[in-house]
Amino acid sequence: MKVVLTAATVVYPLVVYLGFGRWNPVWIALLLAGLMVLRAWSGRDPVWLAAAAGAALLGAAAGLDGSYLPLKLYPLMVSAVLLAVFSFSLLRPPTVVERIARLGEPDLPPEAVAYTRKVTIAWCGFFVVNGGISAATALWGSEQSWLLYNGLLSYVFIGLFFAGEWMLRRRVRARLATGSGHG
Repeated sequence: MKVVLTAATVVYPLVVYLGFGRWNPVWIALLLAGLMVLRAWSGRDPVWLAAAAGAALLGAAAGLDGSYLPLKLYPLMVSAVLLAVFSFSLLRPPTVVERIARLGEPDLPPEAVAYTRKVTIAWCGFFVVNGGISAATALWGSEQSWLLYNGLLSYVFIGLFFAGEWMLRRRVRARLATGSGHG
């Protein structure tokens, strides 16, 4: 079920794009809110609960004024929620990245914990930039530029960020294993 809901969330920008001028935005808002509620319910994850609440607010705003703008702001809201989660974990460790790392390696050395903190900070920066671009395309871009960024490029950038961090992590691990540096 989570896979289907995640896939539906990923194609959300395409649904909004296809709905421009064809469907009342309130129907798309209801679809989005329903997806987020199902996603939140399926995992009972606070992040998805926050996303569901935000989706409901954006849906209500779309329904009240009949505009697509609140629907186009959903990717910004997701970045903001993730930024809040990652930032809060910096204030109250373990960080999100450390928790993920401990799934595969429960006994992380202090150098690895310090590295996970840096990666968490980097993700926070990513969410700020991604949210800013999402907001700019929603507020000032065309429907095509909004779809291009939020439906494709943002996912490409997430993948590139993951890949870059994975390559860097391999180098840091190798350096730590040889004892030639501090990560």
